[in-house]
Amino acid sequence: MSTWSLISFQDSASPTLEQMIMFHDFTMTVLTMITILVSINMIFIMKYKFTNRFLLQDQTTEIIWTLIPVFILLAIALPSLQTLYLLDDPFTPNLTVKSIGHQWFWSYEYSDFPQMEFDSYMLPAEETKTHNRLLESDNSVLLPTFTKVRMISTSTDVIHAWTVPSLGLKTDSVPGRLNQLIFMIKRPGIFYGQCSEICGANHSFMPIKIEAMPISNFIANIKLN
Repeated sequence: MSTWSLISFQDSASPTLEQMIMFHDFTMTVLTMITILVSINMIFIMKYKFTNRFLLQDQTTEIIWTLIPVFILLAIALPSLQTLYLLDDPFTPNLTVKSIGHQWFWSYEYSDFPQMEFDSYMLPAEETKTHNRLLESDNSVLLPTFTKVRMISTSTDVIHAWTVPSLGLKTDSVPGRLNQLIFMIKRPGIFYGQCSEICGANHSFMPIKIEAMPISNFIANIKLN
């Protein structure tokens, strides 16, 4: 993880997060321009005590500074709606995985492979071979790259949240309810996440570890398991 990712987004590994980053950058650009413009005007007014009565009471001026914010809001709202549509695009998935939250571990079921289900517990610190404290688990979620994946999430006890920041994924795992995420991973690698809902005393001990690999390697690993 880079230093920049600590204050911004993690490196994108899915089109989902790419769309979110693009919208974030566009919105921040607009907000920065507004902040600079307003600051300059405030400094100008305080320095020169600008109190032109035609500027303060003119009808044309009133119309202009009412319409400009409307156009700015439309410029932000339209890309926002487009991004929401792309994130919820209900395409037909090639693979379905079900995540089930427990206190305090995850269970996974591969709907397309009836015998493929397992529990995923956090590895103790003394067994962790990397520096990813509280993120390593004994069983990883294996997923193929460039494949449409549907993740269905639920819970057996309290509300959890299945979250993987580098993929731009987050959904609540609610008892008695099925929520879904549809995504695609664009590069091989290991991606970490955690339960992001305060679900109890061991809330921080529910890591999520995804191993993304080419589909040929994925099929070979599934056969071995």
